Amino acid sequence: MERKHTSIPIDPARLKMMKNQLTRFLMTYKFALDEMNTKVGILQEEFQYVHEYNPIEHVSSRLKSPESILQKVQRKRIPMNMEDIREHIKDIAGIRISCSFQKDIYAIQHMLETHEDIRILDVKDYLQTPKPNGYRSLHLIVEVPVYMSDRIEHVAVEIQIRTVAMDFWASLEHKIFYKFGEIVPSELSSELKDVAEAAARLDQRMESLHQQANEYKKEAIDADSLQSVNVQNTQYAIPEQLIRALTDDDKKTSDENHWFSAGIFWPQSFVSKKATTVMVTSPVKRAIHHELVMPAMKKQSIPTIPAVMAYGSCVLT
Repeated sequence: MERKHTSIPIDPARLKMMKNQLTRFLMTYKFALDEMNTKVGILQEEFQYVHEYNPIEHVSSRLKSPESILQKVQRKRIPMNMEDIREHIKDIAGIRISCSFQKDIYAIQHMLETHEDIRILDVKDYLQTPKPNGYRSLHLIVEVPVYMSDRIEHVAVEIQIRTVAMDFWASLEHKIFYKFGEIVPSELSSELKDVAEAAARLDQRMESLHQQANEYKKEAIDADSLQSVNVQNTQYAIPEQLIRALTDDDKKTSDENHWFSAGIFWPQSFVSKKATTVMVTSPVKRAIHHELVMPAMKKQSIPTIPAVMAYGSCVLT
């Protein structure tokens, strides 16, 4: 025999009031999530356009549904009112940040902690102390101000920061966990932990390779910077002929010859004069003069004075 469910009548006015309370309650978390998404988005764009390396690979966010909040309230035996829910449930609004490497996790944590309007409520470091199942991540509970029309609400947001490898493992573990109704067979649990440790080793190896690549890149940049000049935010390569000419201390030239290299015409006869002036007509030539010609002249004890007092000349053409 089919059992009939009888519904309890609810006063429409009371139902409307409860709906408005729930809407305002969830809206504050939605606005807090918007605030944090904006902050993380600004960091992401700054690294993309200003810095050479962006540690943030991916950002996602979610707001718990009323059904999910109710399940957690019942599971934790929290009193059924908004204030107690706000006090005891800190992950109603959540952001997940995926990074390339483990060091990036702590770098992003530091960046967020420097924001004056972010208050850190709690930190759980599962990188240093992984969970028994192998889970690794950094969890922050932060509090941000939300400016409503009639008040300021300080709202909690959970931030999870982990590497791409950690995020891949957590996503897979989550699917397996719920597939078995939260009771995972022991052999699967053991293998999942082994995979988590393998993912951690992969993170370490990739970070080591990244550091090595940075060292090679730095050496290449240093070598290139020695063979170029920067003028008005434009990089100009210094011709190899000019570099050889200015760094060859043993090179001797006769009085009849001219020093001609990479566009510099310097009659040797001027070396014996009391002073030498360089007439420069473009930014790049001025840069070459100050960065290369002047040091070379000083090395050979050739004095320089303004053009009006010069006896000789050196023209960059």
